[in-house]
Amino acid sequence: MSIDTSRPGPVKRRGAFRLLFFSLLAVGAGNTMLITAVLPLLVRRLELPAWTAGAIFSLSAFLWVLMSPYWGTKSNKWGRRPVAALGMAGFTVSMVLFGLVGAVSLAGLITYWPLIFILLISSRSLFGVFGSGTNPAAQAYIADRTDGSNRTEEIATLTSGFTFGTAIGPSLAGVLIDQVHLLAPVFVIAGVALVIGLSIWFTLPENREPEIEQVESSEGKGLWRDKSVLPFLVYGVGLSLVSGVMLQTFPYFMLDRLHDVGYLPDPSPENENPGAQELGIVMTLGALAMLTAQLALIPRLKLSPKALMVSGAILLVASAVLTVSIPSLAVFGMAQIFYGIGQGFSRPGFTSGASLAVGASLQGNVAGLVTATNAMGFVVSPFFGLWAYENIHPNFPFLFSAVMLGLMGVYAFFQASNSSPESSEDAS
Repeated sequence: MSIDTSRPGPVKRRGAFRLLFFSLLAVGAGNTMLITAVLPLLVRRLELPAWTAGAIFSLSAFLWVLMSPYWGTKSNKWGRRPVAALGMAGFTVSMVLFGLVGAVSLAGLITYWPLIFILLISSRSLFGVFGSGTNPAAQAYIADRTDGSNRTEEIATLTSGFTFGTAIGPSLAGVLIDQVHLLAPVFVIAGVALVIGLSIWFTLPENREPEIEQVESSEGKGLWRDKSVLPFLVYGVGLSLVSGVMLQTFPYFMLDRLHDVGYLPDPSPENENPGAQELGIVMTLGALAMLTAQLALIPRLKLSPKALMVSGAILLVASAVLTVSIPSLAVFGMAQIFYGIGQGFSRPGFTSGASLAVGASLQGNVAGLVTATNAMGFVVSPFFGLWAYENIHPNFPFLFSAVMLGLMGVYAFFQASNSSPESSEDAS
């Protein structure tokens, strides 16, 4: 079956890319709203065991890993637009059901905590099953319409949407919880996702014919074992694990260390959460640094995927070492700046590298694999992060991350290739 390789005009294409940017922004904001604000408070209000919060997200991440490659392949057959729209629909339904279960439970209509847990984890699991379709479809859509000269820059811009969402999610959730209701962030982001999903379905230009004959061949099976793709996926899994460990542990580590040196007082009726403002400032520095790397540094430096992966790993090592060095607000802020730039380099590096390692007909397949790697580490990161922080040593998560990142940088330098089978092809 022939493939329509025509491309829309620059203005229309830019609008399509922007719409996908906002779709990932909504997903990123929704995730951090639940992780950092809604779920911890909901678990306490409903008197659920603390482990239930981790279980809810771990199962969702596991399902995300399983389903992302499936949706990436389906986007080859059905088109990028319907799969991206389906992902936003799954995200919307998941959030609405999660909010309804929470509301009914807070109202006292359900009091048996195992039932509440089952309902919450089931509603969140819908995101892992169906919501995982948007990311691979969006990445494949970008790959269809870029070539080796600008794909890394465009993918960096796309992934910065998720980054921006994760940055604004906690602060937006805090305002909505304080001014409206604990579950207000859930329903607000569900409404935003619904609008974006409908916009994708009705307005996103789709200029590709379904590639059923190519996809159903054996070419796309076992793609993860391909020697040109595997190094990028291995690096992605490592980055996912390290990201989960450092993100989940850093707030506890920073607040505990600043308290130990007397910078932060004990909680009091006047200040129940000492350090919350300082933590917000430091985390915002990291998010801004990540956006700067993806939107400003990458387009100007024009680094290859391998160079982004190696330099990103080095910067993340510096972040981990700085975190455990001197317990001061300035050092923690600098550590988060290094973390943000390192993440801003590393993630687009391995994502664009994997995309450039395959031809046009396999972009959906490789996008699904890349999306899966982004969640794979979060399945087990609680063990290497918070559990190790409490049961082994507070420094362990960051020293573990530094060692992992050092190995990842060396691995990327020797194993990741800068060659591209699409270097001689036109972007589709």
